[in-house]
Formats: sequence, structure tokens, C-alpha cells
Amino acid sequence: MLRELKEKGLKMTPQRLAIIEALTTMRDLHPSAGAVYREAKKIRKGLSLSTTYATLNQLSAHGIIKTLEFDTAENRYEANIGEHVNLICKGCGKIVDYEVSAPADLGEVGKRTGFAVSDTRLEYYGYCKECREKGMGEG
Repeated sequence: MLRELKEKGLKMTPQRLAIIEALTTMRDLHPSAGAVYREAKKIRKGLSLSTTYATLNQLSAHGIIKTLEFDTAENRYEANIGEHVNLICKGCGKIVDYEVSAPADLGEVGKRTGFAVSDTRLEYYGYCKECREKGMGEG
């Protein structure tokens, strides 16, 4: 992420570095802004929640991270911007990345439909192993 930050011409402030470190540490968790803030505040004591939101929005706008927006849940953030499916547990809310072996050919989509794809997101909803062991998602 640091390389992308430099490539996009964004300054490497201590606050941004703390937020990037927090995102890297929490990479597999798809954290909310609040979770990123709590983790980054351990690194940079003077960090504010508003700076965290602004930085996450800026990183997302520059394509360095992805924002996962949900209708009924808090936005989450992910550092994995490559092609993958998000497996979202309807029981506990956990989000797990699942790498896809044959991503869609976005150039072909554009040729066939005239649609210029700017971003992709694929989600599968269900129940994780832990929630299924608790009896959720059956019947």
C-alpha cells in the first residue's frame, strides 16, 4: 500500500502510515472504520476518528483499498483489491476472501455491452463453519 500511496502522489503522514499499518495488520478481517481507528490509535495516539474516515475514503477513492458498502451494516474496508469473491456470513458478519480462478474478462464485457466497468465486487452470502456448528443456516 505504501508504494501505491507514493504512486498516487499522496503524502506519507504519520496518521496515514498508522492507518495503513492497521489495515495491513487487520487485512483478513475486513475491518470497519471504527476498528481501523482503534488499531491505528495504538500506533499514533493523537489520531482522530474523522482523520481515519477521511483517510479511508481517500485511499478508497484512489483505488488503494476497497470500501464495502452495505445497506444494513457499517461499511467495511479491505486491502485486497485483486479479483476475489467475498464470502459474507449472515450469522456473525465475518467476511472471508475467496480467490477466483477465472475472473471475468472486463475488456470483453465492454466490447459486448459498451459498458465501461470501473470497479467490481462479488459477494456470496451464507453461514461460516463456526455459525453452522452453532446450528445457524439450517433448514
